[in-house]
Amino acid sequence: MTAPHATETLLAAPIAPTIARLALPGVVLVAFQIAVSVGDTIFVGQLGTGPLAGLALVFPLVMLLQMASAGAMGGGVSSSIARALGAGRPAAARRLAVHAVVIAAASGLAFTALMLAGGPAIYRLLGGTGGPLAGALAYSNILFGGAIAVWLANTFASVLRGTGNMLVPAVALSLAATLHVPLSGALVLGLGPFPRLGIAGAAIAYVAGFTFAAAIMLAWLLRPSSSLRPTRGDLGFERALFADILRVGALSVVSAVQTVLTAVIVTGLVAGFGAAALAGYGVGVRLELLQVPLVFAIGQAMVALIGTSIGAGRATHAKRIAFTGAAMAAAVCLAIGLTVAIFPDAWIGLFSDDPAVRAAGASYLRIAGPFYPLFGVGMALYFASQGAGRVLLPVLAGTARLFVVVAGGITAASLGAPLVWLFALIALGLAVYGGLSAWFVARTVWGRA
Repeated sequence: MTAPHATETLLAAPIAPTIARLALPGVVLVAFQIAVSVGDTIFVGQLGTGPLAGLALVFPLVMLLQMASAGAMGGGVSSSIARALGAGRPAAARRLAVHAVVIAAASGLAFTALMLAGGPAIYRLLGGTGGPLAGALAYSNILFGGAIAVWLANTFASVLRGTGNMLVPAVALSLAATLHVPLSGALVLGLGPFPRLGIAGAAIAYVAGFTFAAAIMLAWLLRPSSSLRPTRGDLGFERALFADILRVGALSVVSAVQTVLTAVIVTGLVAGFGAAALAGYGVGVRLELLQVPLVFAIGQAMVALIGTSIGAGRATHAKRIAFTGAAMAAAVCLAIGLTVAIFPDAWIGLFSDDPAVRAAGASYLRIAGPFYPLFGVGMALYFASQGAGRVLLPVLAGTARLFVVVAGGITAASLGAPLVWLFALIALGLAVYGGLSAWFVARTVWGRA
């Protein structure tokens, strides 16, 4: 079945301007997401080094929640819907959306059960004790208790992005961030009529924001004119449709786990150098992980375009989209990496006046910052491979990065190496990740999934 006229028009457009146009709402959203992250860190930082270190312990796991629901399983959702629409199968796209919601609900509940039961052991394993551990648990238990809201919001957003609609998810999630920042500040610090809840207040604001965003996008999907509004016949379950989402999404979750596991293990190794080093690294690595949603904006545009191209039988065009998008992501990450490598205090100084914290964070950014472009290439080509339904080799590139950083880091720690050695291994891991991703995608044959 041929693709509809709108799809043909989209695929005929110039690649780079089309990626930029589709990515623009996501880039604007990143500004709101950065405001959330920076705001929470500033508010919690006013409580002292202990709560700030606790926030650093939880942050990689919060990123796992986001990456698994939005970038990983969400990529599988967007890819399956884009491929169905590219092949001219709108009824299949509606049924895939229904199956995606079921997956999201089950995954959200699984996250809650895992973190409520295993959170204390995980944070102790990362080196959390005393005040940092108490702060981590106060924040984590509330945030992960509402994990289903995050999964549903990001899944609704992925369904819409699979159709090429990047605007509505960006607006909904931006409005959620607009709610989050003042609510977090009020609850953390006890401003106005709000109680002073400390670090737990930031978690309450997080869950409230995603609940709000999920409600907006659900209402949009169910409006009478929506092409994805399910009919009664779309509500049955089919194993093949679950498989279509999960064969990309589940493997992509492995990639998300690897990315965050790398940060988690390194966090544990850094914790051995003291609370100040942990807080400084936590602030520094936050900038690295904040590039994930920035490249995600480009990546989700690529998922929609490449998925549609594959569905329409245009594999060569899909490859051109992949490497054009990777170049765009590398350029963005290069600008960020060089800036913070030259002026690290411009970022670290936002969060702490402690000289030891600032020294550790600056050391990390000077070493790792120049390698951020390769991080961007790896992430972009991972999203491109999601669109093509071919994610195994990019996931293995992440596995290689994990091995370099973890094996090298454990060896360095056993030898009593200084902290800068650990940071150098992180930079090497970024280079391995980007280089292998580019080679794997160049050699992989893409076709109809």
